[in-house]
Amino acid sequence: MSTSIDSRGKQVPAVGARFYKCALQVNPADYAANYRGQSSGKGKEDDLEHAQAIIDKAVELGIEVLAVTDHNSVASLPYFRSAASGQQIHIFPGFELASSEGVHVLCIYPPEVSLDRLERCLGEFGIRESKPSPEPPELSGKALTDLLKLTHKQGGVAIAAHCTNDGGLFKVLRGQARIRAWKSEYLLAIQIPGSIDDLPQDIRQIVENRNGDYRRDQAPDPKLAVAVLNAKDVVEPSDLEHASSHCLIKMNEASVDGLRQAFLDPGSRVRVNDSEPQQHMEITSLKWEGGFLDGVELKLNPNLNALIGGRGTGKSTIVESIRSVLGLTPLGEESLKVHKGFLRHVLCNGTKISLRVRVHRPSYCEYLVEQILPNPPLVRDSAGDVLHVAPSDVLPKVEVYGQHEISELARIPEQRTRLLDRFIELDEDRAGQSQSLSTSLAKNRRSICDLRNEIRSAEDRLSSLPGLQETLKRFQEAGLEERLKEQSHLLREEQLFDSLSERIAPFKEAFASLEEETPLDLAFISDQALSDLPGGEIIADLNAVLGDLNKELEQVVKRLGEALSRAESGTEQVRKRWAVRKQEVQASYEKILRQLQKSRVDGEEFMRLRRQIESLRPIQERLDYLKKLEEARVEERRELLAEWEDTKASEYRHYASASMRVSRRLKDRVQVTVTQDGNREPLFEILRSEVGGRMSEAIVSLGAVPNLSLPELVSACRSGAEKLREIYHITPSQADRLAKAEDEVLMQIEELQFSSTTEIRLNTSVSGEEAVWRRLEDLSTGQKATAILLLLLLESGASLVIDQPEDDLDNRFITDGIVPRIREAKQSRQFIFSTHNANLPVLGDAELIIGLSAIGEAAAGAARVLPECMGSIDSPKVREIVEEILEGGREAFETRRRKYGF
Repeated sequence: MSTSIDSRGKQVPAVGARFYKCALQVNPADYAANYRGQSSGKGKEDDLEHAQAIIDKAVELGIEVLAVTDHNSVASLPYFRSAASGQQIHIFPGFELASSEGVHVLCIYPPEVSLDRLERCLGEFGIRESKPSPEPPELSGKALTDLLKLTHKQGGVAIAAHCTNDGGLFKVLRGQARIRAWKSEYLLAIQIPGSIDDLPQDIRQIVENRNGDYRRDQAPDPKLAVAVLNAKDVVEPSDLEHASSHCLIKMNEASVDGLRQAFLDPGSRVRVNDSEPQQHMEITSLKWEGGFLDGVELKLNPNLNALIGGRGTGKSTIVESIRSVLGLTPLGEESLKVHKGFLRHVLCNGTKISLRVRVHRPSYCEYLVEQILPNPPLVRDSAGDVLHVAPSDVLPKVEVYGQHEISELARIPEQRTRLLDRFIELDEDRAGQSQSLSTSLAKNRRSICDLRNEIRSAEDRLSSLPGLQETLKRFQEAGLEERLKEQSHLLREEQLFDSLSERIAPFKEAFASLEEETPLDLAFISDQALSDLPGGEIIADLNAVLGDLNKELEQVVKRLGEALSRAESGTEQVRKRWAVRKQEVQASYEKILRQLQKSRVDGEEFMRLRRQIESLRPIQERLDYLKKLEEARVEERRELLAEWEDTKASEYRHYASASMRVSRRLKDRVQVTVTQDGNREPLFEILRSEVGGRMSEAIVSLGAVPNLSLPELVSACRSGAEKLREIYHITPSQADRLAKAEDEVLMQIEELQFSSTTEIRLNTSVSGEEAVWRRLEDLSTGQKATAILLLLLLESGASLVIDQPEDDLDNRFITDGIVPRIREAKQSRQFIFSTHNANLPVLGDAELIIGLSAIGEAAAGAARVLPECMGSIDSPKVREIVEEILEGGREAFETRRRKYGF
């Protein structure tokens, strides 16, 4: 198995196509002396030493592929093969030729080709291999176009060498000869000294396929006519250090077929000037124990992975397994039903799913996520220890979509807005502030409602006070107040004792709380907790600080407890002394009552009246306090609401900004607009459930108001029905009901946060024609899914997993819109797609194609993945599988090609 290098410089297994660093013009020891007029100072015995030095330097620089391409000679090849033995270096044999016109070409052949076969190939070009000399190399007997064709026929691949220098295609050929050579179907790659941007303007236009005379109709890439390579002559080991001596070529394995496939798709498979691919989070492997996929283990590529296979081979099961082990929930109801069905009937309880993942930022880490159904998943670190985190904590923003889920998502405006979350910088403080404000507002509302309920209760109890006071006044006029003054005072004094427990109760609660919380737990700053912290020795001083605090708190608790005990004891002593007075006053009171009875005056009624009035006195005091507290809570609410509106506006601005960035990125395809108060259903639900009655007309009226302000609506409700009719044109009866709504309902309305809704427009015109923008609601199912998928493909370093995205897509949009985005985004993001459509893995140039097969049905059968059925399109076996499964076989493909007239 081939390997790649991770961000720590560690070799890790690579699966499917990956980038190899290739130097494709390596020369023997005597090259400088023979062709540059320089004395090498080396004899023939130094050939192996030279080759060894080149190999050692390549290993040092991470160069894995060397093509030995001496002028008209393969004599040095054995030395390089010998030096590379046992090293992770692939040697491609070959030679450099000059066509009959004098154009230099590198001819490269499979690594296993024998020396005899290479010499015969030279002979077919009319070259008689002989000892090199300082003279210009012998020209081939073949013209350039014939030379390119013959190289292909021999099983090799040809590269037009140093095109812009002496002996290069653009220097040697002119006019129609150059055009014919350039348009040859066998010219797949050219060598230039630097970047395309550095080319002369006239040549750059030809290379970028912008010159009409030179235009290649079958160009491998929209921006390139042929593959462009860096492969300058390597004469000394130090030459390998030069950026122009090598380039990156993506292959399934180092082979001529791999080179040819790379040259046919350079936009995906060739990088010049050391433009290394971006590292990103990647799912590296999946493994199942039990269920339909029992025993299957998949190694995945960090870029584009395509799962292919017939119906019932496990493609959807793999997708739903990834969703399950990552603890993700489908967004749509139908997709949720399907997901649960897979868990119950295909994966089954007891199945163990293991997913390995590699992350590179902020530092390199590997994790293992495991799930034994139906239990929740758990996360282990690279040492195998279970972490107290969820999969989403280590793999944020991974997205998984099942069959038809994207089209289902297109029908839910609020879910479309969630697609913009990826374009908004995660701000935990902002999210926490929004949640805190929402909680504070709800708490404030409950507090105000509780206060107002208590105020109403107090006012109800005090409503009898005026009548009682009027009756008391008549008794006072009859002289009873003076005669029963002592008893009246006694009632007030007794009331004081009764209220004493209320006054002390808060301090008893504080004492109980302090007693429970002390002493402070200092385990968090223990020696063990601080052992791995560089500043642990300094922080350890907190033990002394908090130790002193514990001692003082213990003293405070002790003193408070003692104080409360003394207060209770003292209160009891005072109560006993007051009880003596009470008995004396009571005796006097009973004497007076007997005298009053003789006068037919009811003194007992007077005392009952006085007792009632005295019992209401604390309620009046409490009422005054409650009203002041209500005013404070109302003022607090005003400030909270102002902050709440600011927070909602800020969140909307983030979404609006994200929508503009998305529209810029997809300017020719998709336009995105966010509406702040788009989803007003939460308001309508309150009107239906809390206000009650017929509210349909009011809902329609409020739904039609542009930029509806909730504070303004609540203010109008409090102002009355007339104001509601004036501003919102609500019918009189419904405006009256709304105006009479409980204040708690109005406060609930104030606290609402309408979900922003997202309008998406898709350009449905054919490429090159004038744009035709249509709203998502007016599009076909396939067009809707296309627009959503284009958003999903943008700006994310997290993996995207989709089950058969083509099911809801129009084929034209796949090739014109989706595939180019996938090719661009896969350089910095991992994709895992199951598919029946050849355009995704072939035109998208999947780095790994996995051919699935199965024995039996899902309920009783088993899926299988053969090692030879995994690889890139440059693997012959994988090409056969793609041809059979996705194209219906060679005969079907050829029949369609003939019918189309291609």
